[in-house]
Amino acid sequence: MSSFGSTAWSSVGKKVITGLTGFALMGFVLVHLLGNFTLFIGPAAFNEYAHFLETAVHGWLIIAFEAGLIVIFLFHMVSAITVAWNDRRAARQVGYKTMKDAGGKSRKTLSSTTMIYSGILILVFVVGHIFMFKFNGGTPHEIDAHGVKNLWKPVVTAFKDPVFTGFTVLVMILLGLHLRHGFWSAFQSLGLANDKYLPLLTRIALVFAVVMAIGFIIIPVILFLNGDPNATGGH
Repeated sequence: MSSFGSTAWSSVGKKVITGLTGFALMGFVLVHLLGNFTLFIGPAAFNEYAHFLETAVHGWLIIAFEAGLIVIFLFHMVSAITVAWNDRRAARQVGYKTMKDAGGKSRKTLSSTTMIYSGILILVFVVGHIFMFKFNGGTPHEIDAHGVKNLWKPVVTAFKDPVFTGFTVLVMILLGLHLRHGFWSAFQSLGLANDKYLPLLTRIALVFAVVMAIGFIIIPVILFLNGDPNATGGH
């Protein structure tokens, strides 16, 4: 076990962990976006969707999913930060003087050079997001006669605030930047990218990042413009 642990936490092992957890988190981002689109169907659809997630398998499914997500998030964050720190130390030792695209597999861009900062801000946003919406800012959720929480109201109410909506749009732009580099570098971390396929992967990464960012941006913008916090729907 100690041999496995030392191998997993070696320089190569941490890159593999970063890549695998990165793929898992990108899958979550995609599924989360698709789920959030139920907001456009209406309050009943969104509340029922959230109720299904919370009650599936007697509530154990969401507990297992959230626990797994926390573990994946922590491993991704710690491994990514240590890999970036080691790479930066190595760069200093060889005397890099300027920041630019080094070509080939390095592909330095705004996305790659801000990964740690965008990741930290996204983490702060996620923690606040959970507190505001899952726990309704510490206030009990409204619950209807069927036992379904009214999650629609706190979500739409929050996005009626132009400051919060603007901050969300900013964070989603940073998410797009994070995904742009993270998508193709996850393949590289797992040894699945070479000079032949890397140009294609970077183009796919750009498309994926733009689609995810725009998808998450239009939700708060449309709710800010048209959402009704007091809307209700039948079951």
